[in-house]
Amino acid sequence: MSWVDDADTTVRAERRSQAARPPMGWNSWDCFGGSVTEDEVLANAAFLAEHLLPVGWDTVVVDIQWYEAAPGVDDYERVSRPTLDAWGRPQPAPNRFPSAASGGFRALADRVHALGLRFGVHLMRGVPRLAVELDLPILGSTATCAEVADPSNVCPWNPDNLGVDMSAPGAQAYYDSVMAQLADWGVDFVKLDDVLYPPIQTAEIEAISRAIDSSGRPMVLSLSPGKRLSTEHLDTLRSTAQLWRISDDLWDDWSAVHEQFQRLARWAPQQRPGAWADADMLPLGRIGIRAHVGADRLSRLTAAEQQTLMTLWCVARSPLFVGGHLPDTPAHTLALLTNPDVLALLGSDGSREIIRDGDLVVWAAELGETRWRAVFWLGDADVELRVHLADLGCADRSSVTELWSAQPVPVAGGAVDLSLTAHGAALLRIDD
Repeated sequence: MSWVDDADTTVRAERRSQAARPPMGWNSWDCFGGSVTEDEVLANAAFLAEHLLPVGWDTVVVDIQWYEAAPGVDDYERVSRPTLDAWGRPQPAPNRFPSAASGGFRALADRVHALGLRFGVHLMRGVPRLAVELDLPILGSTATCAEVADPSNVCPWNPDNLGVDMSAPGAQAYYDSVMAQLADWGVDFVKLDDVLYPPIQTAEIEAISRAIDSSGRPMVLSLSPGKRLSTEHLDTLRSTAQLWRISDDLWDDWSAVHEQFQRLARWAPQQRPGAWADADMLPLGRIGIRAHVGADRLSRLTAAEQQTLMTLWCVARSPLFVGGHLPDTPAHTLALLTNPDVLALLGSDGSREIIRDGDLVVWAAELGETRWRAVFWLGDADVELRVHLADLGCADRSSVTELWSAQPVPVAGGAVDLSLTAHGAALLRIDD
């Protein structure tokens, strides 16, 4: 039976149901790079549970190199040898995750689950170089890690692993063993890295998706990073994963946010429950504490740019994973993350760009009789705009509310007047 024939297994269907709406949560990458500790994960989980869970943020993800005792902060060439088990599978570094002594991530996952949250981990594609050097056996197979490794297919920016040759006996068994262990630990979300850079690693994506199904635990699969990702891969993405990145890493730079407009315009019409194009993490709040890009800082995006980012991600129904150290989140940023009227857009339908004219961009979304229109001004100076409801497809409506301010917007002559700051946005709900 091929992976295509098996695409609608019970576990695969449950994985899709776990991502019926775009997932929302916290990821350790933007603030801690590959060096996050157990205490830091728990501090962010506690804040998430208290302040963001009530509006839907429910997932905590430990990002890259949790298996490294001394991960590289500035580059990946200064990494230590990973912590592995006897079968060549990554294990949490005990100096950073003390509870791992009682059985991998199980204890940490249990504490996250006790807060009402879901627990996720990052995983690099491939088999660890150290497992290959030691020629460790593969659980459930007579093959060894060296026999399934593909030294010709290696991540261009991270040397931790070698690719897996999926034509080799034991290759599927290796991924099955890794996903079985994650399932045993209680993992709910897997961020799989180095699979969407050209060329897309279709064979390994399919193998890992099969392995999740075989584990019996409906772990949501998120693919990364999506540099120049083409919609020609849509069928593969939808049949194997629940999220896939459509860009390289996003940082707190306006030009990077600006670039996401064209990517999301391409991908938003393809959004559907259980299969989401992901515009990457939200570089908001305190980031760069021990990250790979920049120094310890509050996000360099202006208040207007942060509002624009949240508006675009929500109207395009991108997954939302905030990257800042949550206990240090400024009040204005927390308000952006917890506005229920804005987050309601994640349950909308028909997200699409309807106007792009110079620095003016307008998006539309609906849910039943509710209509939202997001008006973006990408210019470098403030502007006064008159927007006609007919141009928004809402000529039959007469009541307009700006959702960030929660203020009504007067309608005169079938139009509304908006004052937008540079790189700013207004989010309108247009009612009868």
